Amino acid sequence: MKTKILFLVAIVFLQLSCTSQSKKINGLSFVASRDSININHIKPVLKTKGNFVALMPYSFIRNIEIPKIEFNTNREWFGESENGLFQYAKEFKKVGVKIMIKPHLWLRRGGFTGDLKANSEENWVILENSYRNYILTYAKAAENINAEILCIGTELEEFVVNRPEYWQQLIIEIREVYKGKLTYAANWDEYKRLPFWQQLDFIGIDAYFPLSEKKSPTVADFELGWKTHKEEISRVQQKNNKPVLFTEFGYRSVDFTGRRPWEFNRMQGSVNLEAQANGLQAIHNQFWKEDWFAGGFVWKWFHRHDKVGGLENNRFTPQNKPAEELLRKLFHK
Repeated sequence: MKTKILFLVAIVFLQLSCTSQSKKINGLSFVASRDSININHIKPVLKTKGNFVALMPYSFIRNIEIPKIEFNTNREWFGESENGLFQYAKEFKKVGVKIMIKPHLWLRRGGFTGDLKANSEENWVILENSYRNYILTYAKAAENINAEILCIGTELEEFVVNRPEYWQQLIIEIREVYKGKLTYAANWDEYKRLPFWQQLDFIGIDAYFPLSEKKSPTVADFELGWKTHKEEISRVQQKNNKPVLFTEFGYRSVDFTGRRPWEFNRMQGSVNLEAQANGLQAIHNQFWKEDWFAGGFVWKWFHRHDKVGGLENNRFTPQNKPAEELLRKLFHK
């Protein structure tokens, strides 16, 4: 009898452990394209055992001196538009993959969105009104497609810290049309200064933290680099009592990938497939076991799986690299 009881206890513990793991968001940032998608584009996502995708409609500011946001224009790729979002989401929903809608803003003449701020009160009104129109359009879309999560903005630090009352009111307006979970994608050096985490469901972080100066960091090197950053993330989490979601995370398959992981314009650099995989393994080791951690979205995944990535590619995508095989193992746990 004692042996039987111990066996049943072990089974229950195993089931609880598996349930805890299965609740994690094992997501991929699915890049918008010119084209519609079908099951052939989705099969590689399913093969990774991913349970979420981030779909990313875009808006644009042509001239930051007059910061009016444009979206759903005929200049955009299909996947960047509202119609594209609906089509992509429909195909993923058919096969049980969950959705985070994560709108992005692009400055046509370059520049980092985190530095975006208006140069007059008149232009603040232009920016705020056009952003409200943009994000409420996608809040309504998120409700219509039953998206599980809506990200209300991506790396907009100066906009947020200069106009906190606007954002706090905007969240209230978003809640009126969208009933799912909300987050915001804060840059890795931004998340500690945001005023509205209490109003959201997740503390969202684009997790490109500098972790190692080494040319080819090991898993242990990456984990050591996480120590201070993880402590700071944990403090913000405890202060706000909200789960943490890595709205983006990932590493290029290039030498020194842990030094400035946010860099994407530097095309040169020797391919380093092992360093990319080590970074992904370390971030999983450090965070997926934490109860307060919700999961995250790997940056980034393209719809034409057979045409991207590969052993000679030094960019972010894990596709057709050892990192892809690693993700299958990590997401399957």
